[in-house]
Amino acid sequence: MRTTKYVQCPLCKFKRSMKEVAERETSYMVTAEDIRRELGITLINDQEVQLSKVKKKCEKCDNEEAEYWTMQMRSADEGQTTFYRCTKCSHKFSEN
Repeated sequence: MRTTKYVQCPLCKFKRSMKEVAERETSYMVTAEDIRRELGITLINDQEVQLSKVKKKCEKCDNEEAEYWTMQMRSADEGQTTFYRCTKCSHKFSEN
């Protein structure tokens, strides 16, 4: 139920009287964790749980399938680095 007697933070539910905040500038900070929680994204070691798979030979066990993700590791005018994790032995490797 909406009311004009008080304002409430949508994240922590903290309340203040409308008279206390009238004609004041208000702001709040939203973190990446807040966004992930709101969207229901679960992370393991800062990587999304569901990674895409590709045919890529593991340099350690010769398995033909790997999960992959990309990150911008250098300046914006250079390509992304692609990281791979073998689906069999979990060996991690990358290519620029």
